Amino acid sequence: MAQNIYDNPDFFAGYSQLPRQVHGLDGAPEWPAIRAMLPDLGGKRVVDLGCGFGWASRWMREQGAASVLGLDLSQNMIERAKADTADSAVEYRIADLDTLDLPETAFDLAYSALTFHYVQDFGRLVRVIRKALVPDGHFVFTIEHPIFMAAAHPHWISDEEGRKTWPVNRYSVEGERRTDWFAKDVLKYHRTLGTTLNTLISAGFQIRRVEEFAPTREQIQQMPQLAEELERPMMLIVSASTSIAGSA
Repeated sequence: MAQNIYDNPDFFAGYSQLPRQVHGLDGAPEWPAIRAMLPDLGGKRVVDLGCGFGWASRWMREQGAASVLGLDLSQNMIERAKADTADSAVEYRIADLDTLDLPETAFDLAYSALTFHYVQDFGRLVRVIRKALVPDGHFVFTIEHPIFMAAAHPHWISDEEGRKTWPVNRYSVEGERRTDWFAKDVLKYHRTLGTTLNTLISAGFQIRRVEEFAPTREQIQQMPQLAEELERPMMLIVSASTSIAGSA
């Protein structure tokens, strides 16, 4: 079973105060980039893997999705998502993505935001998702960028001129990374960029687009603290398709 850090009271209390949890999708600077990679949602059956508070699940219904299944390991997350959702076409369930099974050809879109770096067996999960998608199905997800999470002690280092640098070490050594973030020993799994993309290809996905998120000039003007995100990619956004041609 995956580490259920989100049901840790200290972690959940801190996490709940993040702008992206207080303001929802409007508090996530990468959301416009994600939105541009999503297909037309009209009539789509969606599975939201690691749905959290349900912000994306509800938004997808608002965009015309026929149904949304939100899955998350955390009881805290699922309870909050249910409390904030008044739509019978959105269903939430507790599920461990490391042991997940899904019905075959049951979904048109699989979506996940900042969850897969908690999954130990990414290859197994990707194969499950591939079978769960219809022909011409779509798969869009974000993860912490491998450069962001590779270091044993990820934090900014300032040089003699005060310029911030993000350390990258043990990049090719894949596997466990433990960090202190709202709680001690938060467990994540580092994979290289090549491993991430090749796992999709091996499962039969067609890579459609890859973005290494960086804030726009306008976003930095509105939130100057985002300027440091230009120094290293924090997030990887991937769009893939089950279609041979990768058409929308």
